[in-house]
Amino acid sequence: MKPSILIGSSLVFGAVAAFFVAELTRSPSAAKGPHVVIAASAIPAGTELSPSQLQALDWPSSAIPKDVFADTKLLDHRVARQAIEAGELVLESKLAPVDSKGGLAATILPGKRAISVRVNDVVGVAGFALPGNYVDVLVSAKDQNNHAFSKIVLSRVKVLAVAQDTVADPSKPKIVNAVTLELTPEESEQLDLARSIGSLSLVLRNEMDTAAVKSEGKRLVDLTQQPALAEEPLLASAPVSAAVDTNPVKKTVSKRAKSATKVQAESVEEIRGIKESEVAK
Repeated sequence: MKPSILIGSSLVFGAVAAFFVAELTRSPSAAKGPHVVIAASAIPAGTELSPSQLQALDWPSSAIPKDVFADTKLLDHRVARQAIEAGELVLESKLAPVDSKGGLAATILPGKRAISVRVNDVVGVAGFALPGNYVDVLVSAKDQNNHAFSKIVLSRVKVLAVAQDTVADPSKPKIVNAVTLELTPEESEQLDLARSIGSLSLVLRNEMDTAAVKSEGKRLVDLTQQPALAEEPLLASAPVSAAVDTNPVKKTVSKRAKSATKVQAESVEEIRGIKESEVAK
């Protein structure tokens, strides 16, 4: 057999073998799987999903998360309960219940309420409290004895909106005169009572900080009270020769003693016969 024919046959058999090896060793995850729906563009919280915001993609069947949607038609008239970024999977947990309407009400968790409170540029942490952030709420007022106090009344409260905005740019703080907070019914009552007796302040906290705040509050005396200074003996810090006697009784006794000494020094004894008498000089 000619060498050229042998070489050609070897190449053909090599190509066929390579094809079968590639088919056998191909990873199952590379194969096309079922469709999943992702966000084609950013979807703000509280908005109704539109077909232009959604996209269906092939997804490996071995790595499909729970609560995904396989068809964009299943999301007709659904409302986003929280913001969904572009390219992110659209999950049931990020959507409001079926038949929910858009707006702020769709973003409120079951069992929670939304309540708005007035703030200013100081107590509103200068506009840095944005939707989705967590804050502590303080009240500054006076007690039944007319004593001023400040106390944290609510801890780790979620901000739902600032003014009428449910979405804000973190790089551009916006000073507003009202914020909307997400509270339980009991917390709503507590906040309503607190704002009726004094002024409210917001304290911005880290989103990852979930520790409960336990504080007795602070009163005016806590700010004005100074630590007691250690009292040192007066004579210990002054020379003995420079010590001053401030005892009035001791001064009087000493004065009388000096007077008696002076009188005694200015008189002499005179004896005439058997009589003894004292004659002044």
